[in-house]
Amino acid sequence: MAHLGRRIFLSSIAVLMSIPAGASEIRHRTEYRVALGILPIARAAFVTQIDDDQRYQVSGNISSAGLADLVTNIAAKTNVTGVLRNDRLQAQRYYLYYKSGKRARTYEVRYRNGDIVSTTVKPERRQPRNWVDVKPGDMRSVLDPISGLIFPADTKLCSQRLPIYDGEMRMDLVLSPKGSEDFKTDGFSGKATVCGVRFVPRSGYRKGRKDIDYLRRSGNMEIWFAKADTANVYAPVYVRIPTQYGTVTITAVKYSAN
Repeated sequence: MAHLGRRIFLSSIAVLMSIPAGASEIRHRTEYRVALGILPIARAAFVTQIDDDQRYQVSGNISSAGLADLVTNIAAKTNVTGVLRNDRLQAQRYYLYYKSGKRARTYEVRYRNGDIVSTTVKPERRQPRNWVDVKPGDMRSVLDPISGLIFPADTKLCSQRLPIYDGEMRMDLVLSPKGSEDFKTDGFSGKATVCGVRFVPRSGYRKGRKDIDYLRRSGNMEIWFAKADTANVYAPVYVRIPTQYGTVTITAVKYSAN
């Protein structure tokens, strides 16, 4: 589960934290709790900044906690920069540093108008024979894993197919409506829109992996969206991800301006 777990863990946290606002210059901090069942396994904190020129930067720190910290030390730093265009965050550069135990790797993706122009992974990963290569067609009109789940208020949230690329895997997240639920945390109290999520791996993975096949077959993944008070946008506040080892949940514990 190591590589897929990293993608799910980091991408799901990353898409939770970025909330653009209508003010000319803002700073927004969000914090998250990650659990496997009832056991805490990680914590995360992110800061989003948007300047007068409608350029944004999101910086985050993620670390293992609780039971996971006893097994192995996991740490990550991520950063994305881009521009606000047509009420959407459009990335220009995505960066991730990820360390698990003694192993570390960095990912850097460059975007231009939604298309991927370059990907750098250090150290490079040796691909197995049954690796599904990322084709040129998969590199066009792609969302980054940080700002890809932030939507204007008039968007039909749960009727979308989201093309996500994390520096290695190209996947689609297919959303479907599942109603609404009450949600309360520091900075928000109200109804959250619940979307079911179908995970569709397209390329950038080893064919036949049990963890990927398990998630692809699962029908129990969910993302809950809440409207930010400071902006006319929706962003996730809760994610539920089924795995072979139990259900992973990512919950916003702070959802407000700094």
